[in-house]
Amino acid sequence: AQNFIAQTKAKIAALTESEWITADLSNCDREPIHIPAAIQPHGVLIVLLQPEWTILQISQNSELYLGQPAATLLGQPLSVLLTEPQIQQIKDCLQEDFEAVNPLRFELSVTETAEETTRETTQIFSAVVHQSDGAIILELEPEEVSSSVNFFDFYSLVKRPVSRLQKTQTLAELCQVAVEEVKKITGFDRVMIYQFDEDGAGSVIAEAKQETLKPFLGLHYPATDIPKQAKYLYLLNPLRLIPDATYTPVPLVSADQSAAPLDMSLASLRSVSPLHTEYLANMGVQASMSISLICDRKLWGLIACHHNSPRKLSYEMRTICEFLGQVIGLELTSREDSEDADYQIRLKSIQTDFVTALTASTTLKQGLTDNVEQLLALTSSVGVAYCEKGDIVRFGQTPTQSEVGELVQWLGNQFDQDTVYQTVSLSQVYAPAADFENTTGLLALSISKIQQIYILWFRPEVVQTVNWAGNPTKPTETDEQGQIRISPRQSFELWKETVRQRSLPWRSCEIEAAIELRSAIIGLVLKKADELAQVNSELARSNVELDAFAYVASHDLKEPLRGIHNYSSFLIEDYGEALGEDGNSKLQTLMRLTQRMEDLINSLLHYSRIGRAELLVEPVDLNDLVNGVIELLRISKSEPVSFQIPQTLPTLQCDRTQVTELFTNLLSNAIKYNDKDKKQIAIGFLTPDDTTIEIPEGITKTILYIKDNGIGIRKRHLDAVFRIFKRLHAPGRYGGGTGAGLTIVKKIVERHGGQIWLDSVYGKGSTFYFTLEKSVND
Repeated sequence: AQNFIAQTKAKIAALTESEWITADLSNCDREPIHIPAAIQPHGVLIVLLQPEWTILQISQNSELYLGQPAATLLGQPLSVLLTEPQIQQIKDCLQEDFEAVNPLRFELSVTETAEETTRETTQIFSAVVHQSDGAIILELEPEEVSSSVNFFDFYSLVKRPVSRLQKTQTLAELCQVAVEEVKKITGFDRVMIYQFDEDGAGSVIAEAKQETLKPFLGLHYPATDIPKQAKYLYLLNPLRLIPDATYTPVPLVSADQSAAPLDMSLASLRSVSPLHTEYLANMGVQASMSISLICDRKLWGLIACHHNSPRKLSYEMRTICEFLGQVIGLELTSREDSEDADYQIRLKSIQTDFVTALTASTTLKQGLTDNVEQLLALTSSVGVAYCEKGDIVRFGQTPTQSEVGELVQWLGNQFDQDTVYQTVSLSQVYAPAADFENTTGLLALSISKIQQIYILWFRPEVVQTVNWAGNPTKPTETDEQGQIRISPRQSFELWKETVRQRSLPWRSCEIEAAIELRSAIIGLVLKKADELAQVNSELARSNVELDAFAYVASHDLKEPLRGIHNYSSFLIEDYGEALGEDGNSKLQTLMRLTQRMEDLINSLLHYSRIGRAELLVEPVDLNDLVNGVIELLRISKSEPVSFQIPQTLPTLQCDRTQVTELFTNLLSNAIKYNDKDKKQIAIGFLTPDDTTIEIPEGITKTILYIKDNGIGIRKRHLDAVFRIFKRLHAPGRYGGGTGAGLTIVKKIVERHGGQIWLDSVYGKGSTFYFTLEKSVND
């Protein structure tokens, strides 16, 4: 075994003279870690050849676990170890998904020899089966009865972690809960989430550890710490366990010495690189486990578990951890999308404004340069340049006119088939950029190579201090003979590096926004006439179909409602005395509710045309309107609510149906989002010259308000509450809902030529202010 280790290290060190001169840990990328020809010693690996099921290879420790030397078992049928039913179980596995059937549980009779005496013992093994290069690989790990996990244990162990993971709101919270739960399940001293960046380097973004250990949270690790082929194996085999990093590898013994090395990529027992065990030793780690976090079929990161003494988990426990890794991988995508959602919506809004501006512009240059602030905001840049056939227009912080011209000439050869080019360190790929002032990052968009139309966005340098786990630039050492030796880093103490000539990274949604802008430009400018004609035709047809659908839907809904209303009226007329006062009251309520539902259908029908149809403006006494809304709310809401109207409300020119909907939505929300025992709602109005509140400029109309003592809204969410389908709470809280109510309110206010805003104190309540009055001639 010691010779085997020496030979492996010799293979890694077998570099040419020129390679020795530049030796660093990137040479580890060439190490064939998937064919080590050895296993870890906590189990036995057997390679079987079909169809005879003969033993082609076996690990040298077979006598320790199976009672028979490896040399004796080579070339023998598997039946010398397993019973026919057990072999049949393996054969059945070949017809199914291995993940669905592993592990099998085998009970084997093992002959033990001690002091010239032999005895038969029974050992239970967890058996894991998979195929590699046409051969069957069978891995046997001795199992302790106390460590076995049945279905109910599995369910109880994963129920709590999955529930906690699903309740998290942010990426940081998700990762922290993940490491805490994995630590509880596995008992490892330290559990971390290690995230990869675009360059393959990693950083610890969450950690749960024993109090006596030094924290690794926030530390960065170079890409060379985990070679490329190791990252690939993490994709193939999402869980990797090393129970004791000080182990001596157990070589495989083969019946055919000339056979190609066995591909052990999917083998749980596969021996790891000597460099990796040395790396763990340098960290003071004796046992480790890695769980892959895979998002969109890419390796997003790892859950890295470390222990300062040997630690072995059963296959079932590893399966639980692997399952949690899959759940976390799915949740990671949703958390990242959620955190970017607001920003993406803002970018979509900017894109929509650009489409509108470009449609109204006579030239592309005018459409873009007339909206410079939005053009910069589209990618969060400090400078932008528009280039068309040598004509360059610059805004903000950019290189000089001549520098941009030369840069455009260089960029012409960079796009190839792509339409976008981005870098956070332009000077590394374009040497003249080292002399640019306030320009380090570049995002370039090619609209037309033939017409030489480009948009260039620029970002300044951001000086950063990166906290590394040890010095990442010293990966080699010189041995006693004076030769350079590839070696893992010896120190993992905090090492700070100042990074210059780099900008903030371009986010994927910003790059997508630039690409979508190009699509909009091509669709609305370069093919303007044809595209607009087609769009207008499609819109006209869609509007006709929408109107027809809305009419049919509303008509079909009204008919059963009228039937309910009429039959309720008949019941009152014909059986009123028999029903009594209470029965009559309930039927009256039913009739009012059906009338309310019919009004709502009419309102929805009207809303479908609200952007084109005129409002039914008439004098509306808000006192009658609000009292009607309150009466209906008292009927439909069981909780007691105190409505306060401190003054007589005015009569305004407005659309009664729409304003009824407005008050209904606002008052319903005031009740719904209120956790107080005594719910209080005030409805009133203010004059435009009132000094008790901050009034937006240009307000000259009566200001209505609805004030509650509910849960309130945090300041950072005030601008988002009117966004369609935007909810500030989990779907099941506060009675659910679609999140469209306040969007409808805002649309009604805007159609009346008014404005709406709010003031809120989190935990104490909110006040919605709005203006409504609209002239008949507006």
